[in-house]
Amino acid sequence: MSVTESSLLPEPGRPIASRVRSFVLENFYVSEPERLSDEDSLSRRGVVDSTGFLEIVGFLEVEFGLRIEDAELVPQNFESIARIAAFVERRLGERPR
Repeated sequence: MSVTESSLLPEPGRPIASRVRSFVLENFYVSEPERLSDEDSLSRRGVVDSTGFLEIVGFLEVEFGLRIEDAELVPQNFESIARIAAFVERRLGERPR
């Protein structure tokens, strides 16, 4: 399933982890979605490969208005839904108000 413009519309009242989880489940094959926890490694579970991580980066840039630098593309930021959500929260907190 591909990303559509309507699925990228921001949903301000929805938690970041929930938005990331929805994207992952809609765009990658997860055999048992109910068994994928937010802390599970997306790469070790075979959900996302290197190309898939680039798709997630594209989603985050559009969905949250971020510009993600190459140096930020590390497992500490992108290994799981929880880590992705924490990364986005940190980055959104850095924006000038």
